[in-house]
Amino acid sequence: MSKIIASAAIRGAHSIFAKTEAKLARAKESFGADAAIELPNTGYYLPVIYGLIGEKVKKLSDMDKVLGYAKDLLPEVPTEKLWLPYLGTTLDAGIATLLAEECHEALNYLDSDPPPVTELWLGAADDVIMRAKGVEFVDGSAPGFAAVVGAAPDNATAVRLAREMQEKMLYVFMAGHDDGVSFGEQLDAEGVQLGWDSRLVPFGKEVYSQIYSVGFATRAAMAFGGVQPGDYERILAYNKSRVFAFVLALGTVTDEWYATAAGAISYGFPTIATSDIPQILPTGVCTYEHVVSNVTCDELVQRAIEVRGLKIKVLDIPVPVSYGPAFEGERVRKEDTHVEMGGQKSVAFEWLRTLDAAEVTDGRIEVVGPDLDDVEQGTLLPLAIVVDVAGRKMQSDFEPVLERQIHHLLNYAEGVLHMGQRDLIWLRISSAAKNSGFKLSHLGEILHAKLLDDFAAIVDKVQITIYTEEAKVLEMREKANVNYAERDERMAGLTDDTADVFYSCSLCQSFAPNHICVVTPERLGLCGAYNWLDAKASNELNPTGPNQPIEKGTVVDATLGQWSGVNEYIYEKSGNAVERMSCYSLMTDPMTSCGCFMCIIALLPMCNGVMIVNREFAGMTPSGMKFSTLAGTIGGGVQVPGFMGIGRGYIASKKFLAAENGLSRVVWMPKELKESLREALKPRFEEMGDPDFLDKIADETIAETEEQVMEFMAKVGHPAAALEALF
Repeated sequence: MSKIIASAAIRGAHSIFAKTEAKLARAKESFGADAAIELPNTGYYLPVIYGLIGEKVKKLSDMDKVLGYAKDLLPEVPTEKLWLPYLGTTLDAGIATLLAEECHEALNYLDSDPPPVTELWLGAADDVIMRAKGVEFVDGSAPGFAAVVGAAPDNATAVRLAREMQEKMLYVFMAGHDDGVSFGEQLDAEGVQLGWDSRLVPFGKEVYSQIYSVGFATRAAMAFGGVQPGDYERILAYNKSRVFAFVLALGTVTDEWYATAAGAISYGFPTIATSDIPQILPTGVCTYEHVVSNVTCDELVQRAIEVRGLKIKVLDIPVPVSYGPAFEGERVRKEDTHVEMGGQKSVAFEWLRTLDAAEVTDGRIEVVGPDLDDVEQGTLLPLAIVVDVAGRKMQSDFEPVLERQIHHLLNYAEGVLHMGQRDLIWLRISSAAKNSGFKLSHLGEILHAKLLDDFAAIVDKVQITIYTEEAKVLEMREKANVNYAERDERMAGLTDDTADVFYSCSLCQSFAPNHICVVTPERLGLCGAYNWLDAKASNELNPTGPNQPIEKGTVVDATLGQWSGVNEYIYEKSGNAVERMSCYSLMTDPMTSCGCFMCIIALLPMCNGVMIVNREFAGMTPSGMKFSTLAGTIGGGVQVPGFMGIGRGYIASKKFLAAENGLSRVVWMPKELKESLREALKPRFEEMGDPDFLDKIADETIAETEEQVMEFMAKVGHPAAALEALF
């Protein structure tokens, strides 16, 4: 361990602690010691503090205990005689730094000086973002994140580094500046789209804001790892083994950078620096080296991946633009668009069909009609993307599964915006992509490469024809419509009663050991990402993977939705923690929940009904709890009668809470959720004989408390009050 690094890190920790202590004193003087303090929309209080020492910081005076703990950790700045060659005191200084930094940044939300959130700087991620993005670190779609401090030598290098990390599917968390210039500002100046959707996340200009990246990692351990607040050993161990993060120090490393990096090292996150600072090469706390320095920008990202021990598989797609999941959230503005297709402005659809092997020439990509070079900027074109696949194990049931992947696969190309599916698609290709040499045939190159790679177990050959000639588009749409209708008819006949096999999804068991999703034809997975056909296809692709067939066995209780085979499977795969599970009941043996559910159903006892709250709703619910609090109650694989996580699509299922009178029990939902489901729920309300039932369900504009919900129920004649008592 370098004496220089130890001294600098401890000096930096003292500096940050002193600034935080002074800032807290000013805040108390201005607002009072009992002033409430919180980060936006989170049930984890100040998450690093809550995770590491178990303290719930709710008001300013709560910070006194936290800073007292940090002060006890702070070592004296070592002298030549006192220096010892081990990491201990430096790591203590690092943890003290993290505790002080989180208090420092939380105080910004109290006095907004400086404001924590601006047009560029995003500040702390709320629980909606954390759970939505955090699951990507579980399923592998995000292999890790880079915490970037400082700035690249120039803007062009900053853009190149960002693109390299995006192509490798990494998140990039930015905070700190080098001589007044920050990495986020460099990217913003070059017109690079920043934000969670592009995986380029600027937290704040000062290095203290990197606490938000550590907070993200800490919440991941509690939300997805089942680690209890205050269990710092497991928090740190989880992050070392599961959250593959590293620090990129760009520019002159200050004492406060050293201190922050020391905190990151405790989490197993090494630092890779461009400057010539002392190195810490022996392994120990981190998987491999702790600090590696004097790395050129050309080698920086790859060296960081090696030091952190990351394994990243990147398929080489033959297109002239960057390609990766980080570009899925990219926007293509109208003024930046070279060509636009669909979006109800022109006919546009995509269709994947199965043909005999003799009818498919693998790798054949044909464009019928004008290409990008043949039209002026701003042109509107019709579009048909016809994908023909062949494979010995390919089944017609898999066609919509593969077809839905077109949305993601095309969106991964920089400069391509794709929305919708089937005959309701919208495609934009930017002028920048066109000027880079991108052509419509490259859409085919993407689909050919990715479908063969991602679905190798069932797809042997792929050919793509892209039509932009209107007569041919209309001709192919007629053929596609016939196939769409056949699919819909086939799916309509696929029910829980007609299926002999359900499928499991154990993808989330790594962080909720007792939880198993049971995916049925009429109940999709809690995350909304897997329906029965998806799970069936996944099992064909990976027979030993997370989606396993479950033989239903004999009926135990048809009303509850219990079968002997399902119960036996649940009992075994939950480690004997869950004896039985009801597919259709909230009150009797409900399905366990992981942490990735889209919505939560919760009992409202006074109303003899239930409320449904979606993850995006940040307000208080009539249960007296926000979504984040409810999620903390039911997540982690526990079985809680009266509370259950679900996917949105399950609400419109005929089997929704069938054991408890279904939709007749729903008395409250956020307005956004109600409106988003209006069309999907119409058939269910018609079956109930009450086509206007949605208007009998209260929302936050009508009722904020359970008493107000009851008043509204009486006013509109909601049927739940007259139903059998739920408990």
